[in-house]
Amino acid sequence: MTLFKEGLFADQVAIVTGGGTGIGFAVARELGSLGAKVAICGRREQPLEDAKAKLEGVEVFADTCDIRDPEAIAGYVKKVQDHFGQVDVLINNAGGQFPSPAQHISPNGFEAVVRNNLLGTWNFTHATANAAFIPQGRGRVVNVIANVARGFPGMAHTGAARAGVANLTKSLAVEWSQFGVRVNAVAPGVIRSSGLDQYPPELVRDAIRASPVRRLGSPEEVSNLVCYLASPYADFVTGQVWYIDGGASLWGDQWPIPEEVPQFPPYE
Repeated sequence: MTLFKEGLFADQVAIVTGGGTGIGFAVARELGSLGAKVAICGRREQPLEDAKAKLEGVEVFADTCDIRDPEAIAGYVKKVQDHFGQVDVLINNAGGQFPSPAQHISPNGFEAVVRNNLLGTWNFTHATANAAFIPQGRGRVVNVIANVARGFPGMAHTGAARAGVANLTKSLAVEWSQFGVRVNAVAPGVIRSSGLDQYPPELVRDAIRASPVRRLGSPEEVSNLVCYLASPYADFVTGQVWYIDGGASLWGDQWPIPEEVPQFPPYE
């Protein structure tokens, strides 16, 4: 079942980074079901092949691409253009991080997450805009970030990177409006997808407790919002960050703070 009319994305080509699993796959499947030709990429070949096999009835281009490598991105975008003739939509979904208290994150670990989540998003957006969107005078970008409304304690590296993407979304929305490009972001809370496998069960339990609706989200719920923002229905929407987190950004606390913390005498 879908919210949208049949053929909404007919004659359009959409790139979905990280499209082999989780939220990315759900988005690729929904875009394809609405008539889009879909290009998916990721670092590993096997998930892409598995996803391609599952996307029955959809025209799919699948190839590996490391979003940390600008040359690889430029090559991938050209392959998509050569294969389909155009690119109309970019969903920046690929990324990754690991849970850790900030004091235990190494400089290399912090840099790796920022390079993946912030620079990777910038590199892919920049390459696609210059190769396709700006020359053709139209394009849609949807960045998938995270619930960073109140910081991201426990994963400060990705909080910094995703907040950077949120600001980048606003900046590009203004600069590229003259080219017919709309740029928005969605900020999912904790979603029940394959990405949760790397996290301890207690984190998932705490996420449910921190949500006013007392459950996790689904990839399909995120996909519905992404597809709306990528569609003509959202032509008057740009530069916005849409939270889809069950209200957790307004209420929940997942980072425990001890009852006793260091206190200092008041300044006199």
